[in-house]
Amino acid sequence: MRTSQRFTALALGLLGMVGGTVLAAAPAEAATTPSGACGSGYYQIDHHAMGTVADIYLFYNGSSNCAVTWVRSPNGTRTYDLRVHIERQSDYHEASDGGYYKYYAGPAKLSAAGTCISWGGFVEGTQWASGWEHCG
Repeated sequence: MRTSQRFTALALGLLGMVGGTVLAAAPAEAATTPSGACGSGYYQIDHHAMGTVADIYLFYNGSSNCAVTWVRSPNGTRTYDLRVHIERQSDYHEASDGGYYKYYAGPAKLSAAGTCISWGGFVEGTQWASGWEHCG
């Protein structure tokens, strides 16, 4: 009887460790809005339509810009080749994200107080980039 109690305790302990590992490794929940991808404190200052598939949104929080390429009507199974970028004019430093995503690319965040930025993205073969703008 004592051996079966030890076996049960060992099995439950291993199960708890495996369960804890699975919970700790679970991915973060995806954003449900473009602004949600950037986080709190950002407000929308611009956006650009990318054909019928997606839009690129630009947000600002007083010192940093955030850009997201957002799929308009995701079906939950298809992935899209999405990219987003922001570049700072003062030193040409760039923040970007890209890959095959179902919902959005980004957020690409870049501190840009006191300088202009260029921002843009790519969706399924359609590319767009702004000129130097939103100077501040």
